[in-house]
Amino acid sequence: MTMQQETELTTETNTRQKIVRALFFVAGTVSLALGTIGIVLPLLPTTPLLLLALACYCRSSKRMTKWVLSNKYFGSYIRRYKEGKGIPIKTKIVALAALWITISYSAFFIVNIWIVQLILFAIATAVTIHLIRLPTYRQNQALTAT
Repeated sequence: MTMQQETELTTETNTRQKIVRALFFVAGTVSLALGTIGIVLPLLPTTPLLLLALACYCRSSKRMTKWVLSNKYFGSYIRRYKEGKGIPIKTKIVALAALWITISYSAFFIVNIWIVQLILFAIATAVTIHLIRLPTYRQNQALTAT
C-alpha cells in the first residue's frame, strides 16, 4: 500500500466517523426532544428516550453527555435511574395518573374502534406494570448513603 492510498483510507475513515457521530448526535437530539415531551405526554416513554439520548450523546458529544447528566430538570432523574436507585414516588403517582386520565379520555371520547381502545389500555397496563416494578427512590436513601 502506497503512502497516498494510506492517506486516502485515513481520510475516508475520518469522514465516515464524522458522519456516524453526526447521526448519533441527531438521534440523541430527537430522542431528547421526544423524551422531554414525554414528561407531559404520557404516551411517550420518557425514561427510555432520555436514556437513548444519553447513549447517543456518549458516542457523539462529551459536552452534550455532561449537559444531559447535569441538567436541572432531568439530570438527577437519569442518573438515579441509570444507577438503579429508582424513581420518586411522587413522579410515579403523577405519571400513572396522567397516563390513565389521557388513555381513558382517548379511549372513551376520541377513539370509536374497540380494537384500538383495547390496544390503548394494553399499553397503559404495560406502562403501569413497568413503573410499579421500578425501584422507588426515597430522599432518605440518599442521606443515609453518604
